[in-house]
Amino acid sequence: MHLLYYHQHFSTPDGATGTRSYEMARRLILRNHKVTMICGSSEMGHTGLDGPYLNGRREGMVDGIHVVEFHLPYSNKDGFVKRSITFLRFAAKSILWALRHPYDLVFSTSTPLTAGLPGIFAKLFRRKPFIFEVRDLWPELPQKMGVIQNRWVLVMLNILEWLSYHTANTCIGLSPGIVQGIHRRGIPSCKIAMIPNGCDVELFGSIKTYQDHADIRTAVFTGAHGIANGLDAVLDAAAVLKKRGRTDIRIVFIGDGKLKPALESRALQEKLDNCLFDQPISKIQLIQRLKNSDVGLMILANVPAFYYGTSPNKFFDYIACGLPVINNYPGWLADLITDHHCGCAVVPDCPEAFADALIALLDHPEQLEIMGKNSRALAESQFERDLLAEQWIQWVEKTYAER
Repeated sequence: MHLLYYHQHFSTPDGATGTRSYEMARRLILRNHKVTMICGSSEMGHTGLDGPYLNGRREGMVDGIHVVEFHLPYSNKDGFVKRSITFLRFAAKSILWALRHPYDLVFSTSTPLTAGLPGIFAKLFRRKPFIFEVRDLWPELPQKMGVIQNRWVLVMLNILEWLSYHTANTCIGLSPGIVQGIHRRGIPSCKIAMIPNGCDVELFGSIKTYQDHADIRTAVFTGAHGIANGLDAVLDAAAVLKKRGRTDIRIVFIGDGKLKPALESRALQEKLDNCLFDQPISKIQLIQRLKNSDVGLMILANVPAFYYGTSPNKFFDYIACGLPVINNYPGWLADLITDHHCGCAVVPDCPEAFADALIALLDHPEQLEIMGKNSRALAESQFERDLLAEQWIQWVEKTYAER
């Protein structure tokens, strides 16, 4: 089987973003299938290709994957219009590829929602089976956040969402809320699989250990610094810590995004010297940074649609490393943390409770050790990459067989 895989933000572990598509494609190849990965250019990602662009694209083999990278630079700092144009240009190029080249099955993963367009065209005009993987519920999430308010844009996105789900032979959702959202649009449960993001346990190696005599304890946040992340909540908690004289607790932000300059400016103005901002780093480099930290921060804006409708990479990296996690919003991840005793979930929009949680965990290294082991146990038992990849491959093969 030759899989045509569309992921605009594809990256290998040398990039500073999620590697789900790379890991899934690599394992599919080990099962004697062929994968062509169609992607764009991202400042956070690294496709594995370094040669020059010819006629707006470059291509080559990366760990057995045939990667085709269109020269369409993307940054999450870009404004809505610029990002929309980049998404549409990628969709147009992807459609042309789907109409002109040989393959057996199309697999498209969002975001953006326009990733579904080449699959729709492949299904309608070439009768190719199509799987649509949904990482975020669009346009529901941006609408709830107030990012997209234009009535006609929302109408068009709703139509595209409906078409993507109903044209696809099957769908994959990355969280319980996403699966429910697909089902609400009229897709039967038998055609939807929930396969969340996973933990690269082997890549992370041995579990983190804790020292009783550390002078500074560190909480770390990794990932995008955007509206959805709600990182002002962390600065609010940092302000509470400073008022309490807890100079021994440091908060490190690793990543980039549209709101990073504003967050840095606020920290400077309020003299929050317990907050440090670092640049994005590759996943390989991130592993050591996480092992040098004591707690992972799972932070999102207090938007109910997020509670069950996201599957953040950072959470799975934290638990793969053996880090306890502090989560600041309710939902399925908060339930996992609580049920498996691998951190704590605090109520949203309460900086005092957030600060209390940091102090309660970081003042007790023996408790951190226990919770860290519980985190790693959860990673290995439910979210180990090979385990989830096997489910993913079986779903792909089943969809192809039933085409």
